[in-house]
Amino acid sequence: MSELLEEHDNLKILEELVSGNAVSVNISELSRILGKHRNTIKKSVEKLFEHNIIDRPFYPFHGLYKIYPLLAVIYLDLPECRECTEDIIKWIKEDPQIFAAYRSRQGEYDTLLFTYHESITSYQLWIATVPSILKINYGVEEEHAHFEMSTAYFSNQLMIKYNPSTGINLMERDYNNNGELVLRGHSLDQLDLDIIRCLVNGKGIKTNTTHLCDKTGLHRKTVEKRVSSMIDERLISEPVCRFPNFFVPPNYLLTYILVQFRELDERIINELIIDQNVPIAIHTIYGRYNMLVFGNFKDLDEHLKWEENYRVLFPESFGSAQIVYLSPEMTISFNQQIVSLSYIRGKLGKEEEMDLGRTIRQLERARARVLYNLPKGS
Repeated sequence: MSELLEEHDNLKILEELVSGNAVSVNISELSRILGKHRNTIKKSVEKLFEHNIIDRPFYPFHGLYKIYPLLAVIYLDLPECRECTEDIIKWIKEDPQIFAAYRSRQGEYDTLLFTYHESITSYQLWIATVPSILKINYGVEEEHAHFEMSTAYFSNQLMIKYNPSTGINLMERDYNNNGELVLRGHSLDQLDLDIIRCLVNGKGIKTNTTHLCDKTGLHRKTVEKRVSSMIDERLISEPVCRFPNFFVPPNYLLTYILVQFRELDERIINELIIDQNVPIAIHTIYGRYNMLVFGNFKDLDEHLKWEENYRVLFPESFGSAQIVYLSPEMTISFNQQIVSLSYIRGKLGKEEEMDLGRTIRQLERARARVLYNLPKGS
């Protein structure tokens, strides 16, 4: 991993950038880009944040995919126990490896977790500590702290598309087709959509370098140089706003799709790259399937039309598909920042991160290294 992550001041800068503490919307720049008065822009931006249409700006931590190259998708059954289920949900929302969780009514499991890890070994060591953490940190009884589960592994290094902002295209389409778009009780107008398009693409956002200087004691030019170095090494990208559910616009349906392409050629990959319904696609080998696609759709009918379109475009190639529909109502949590910030704060050695659960995991890793002769970083 980058040597930049071994320097304490760099980590402090990174924490402020990734948390968004040193980032804000540049109302004046948006006013200039969109040709509207500052007060008009300011009022619209405040409404978008107030109704949770988009999150406040931050620097995406792309180094996370190198630190945690493994995406482990876990299907599990929560115990039939109302009181302990609440405690387990609390764990799901707080665990620093889990960035998204959904209830699922499809198949034999009722919950779906999306988690990031260094390797299959680190995943297995992590999952082995869960019962102890549930019992000690969350008061879950022994009989309810173990789950039936199944895990699918994917490589973040085989991502062929990563564009969390594609959802704005669907929002604009639906607004133009219907003459209105109401999300979370807020009726959006054309200016709202123009502002969202700017913010999710990194326009109209500013960095508070003075705040970073105050946090680190470094000179302004030194701070600016270090931020530029992090961007050059692709640890972070330019600041953006994201949707609250990362790449899923509010009120839209998320689909988790494993697809079999009999011939995965350049035409198919190019189609996925330009597809406005697809924010993320990962090449994989999982049973008969060779592509993992995350899709955004207004409803189930739109997804069925999307699938049929691929069958028409690639009749000899598009094979079977395994689809899980994840509606907004089924969301337990969706917070990629928890994984990024937990890693950064752990590197900083912040005391609030050194909780009992973390201590249990460290002991489990140490024990495994002795038992299985694993390298120190495992």
